[in-house]
Amino acid sequence: MDSSWVINFKSCLISLVVAILLGPLVIPLLRRLKLGQNVRSDGPARHLQKSGTPTMGGVIFLAGVAVSGLLLASRSVEGLMVLGITLVFGLIGFLDDFIKVYLKRPLGLRAREKLLGQVLFSILFCFLCISLLGRGTGYVVPFSGFFVPGGLIWDPGIVLFFIISVFVIISATNAVNLTDGLDGLAAGVTVLVSLAYMFVSQGLGKPGVAAIMAAVAGGCLGFLFFNRHPASVFMGDTGSLALGASLGAAAVISRSELFLLIIGGVFVLETLSVILQVISFHLFGRRIFRMSPLHHHFELCNWSERKVVLVFWLATLVFIAAGLVGFYKLS
Repeated sequence: MDSSWVINFKSCLISLVVAILLGPLVIPLLRRLKLGQNVRSDGPARHLQKSGTPTMGGVIFLAGVAVSGLLLASRSVEGLMVLGITLVFGLIGFLDDFIKVYLKRPLGLRAREKLLGQVLFSILFCFLCISLLGRGTGYVVPFSGFFVPGGLIWDPGIVLFFIISVFVIISATNAVNLTDGLDGLAAGVTVLVSLAYMFVSQGLGKPGVAAIMAAVAGGCLGFLFFNRHPASVFMGDTGSLALGASLGAAAVISRSELFLLIIGGVFVLETLSVILQVISFHLFGRRIFRMSPLHHHFELCNWSERKVVLVFWLATLVFIAAGLVGFYKLS
């Protein structure tokens, strides 16, 4: 087995073990600190029983990702950059959760404050990709390897590169946040998507990024031991913002932002459901879905929570298969 794949396996395993070991220590601490989740009164009625469940549990898998990344990807500038922005966005989420839950301010950080932080760090990340890594401003075009040997690179130029890449990181961040509404949903989908991105990053010659993606997958898998239905802990913005940033950053460094739209199709659908719902309601006074994001719509169609999560996991596998087919024959 190639040494890089051994590193990926070790990275996943270390992160998994750290998360599993930390869970029984962190969850009781969150309970003692009374860091319980507030549940929306306008959501599905069955969610009301989740009120008070410890949140901010993202620290469980972020610790695993950090330990694994520092042990196995510390010699990779690319890997450390992805790890860095993951932890920074996790810190933004942590501050938001802390203000909402511990300081009892329901809105947490103001929307413009969160967005400003995300934009500034995303711009810095993209700048470092250009100046430090020599990434260039091109994007690998999915499926182009079927028609052109080695595939096509689309280069929109420096200005559009920054606009698109910053948008990808921020969109991925908030898409995972929107998806985090059911026990095990966001964590399970991220396990699958990050494993797919491990393969994409490795195939595009980014082993350090692949190792971090393996660590993200392992950490989320360990977190699922505590977050599966019925969940004993939620990841909060601490976890969801970090996970989205890791996926977006990995896509930017590996020039595979267009692949993320396919592989992360469930995240895309969740986000589109919110956008379409808002547009339809404001323009026509009607809702397209019973409730958005999309997973709540299916809940209100009398699907069980387990069924919704399982179907979304299966849908993720379909999107991943399509994305990896698009990767075929690309250099």
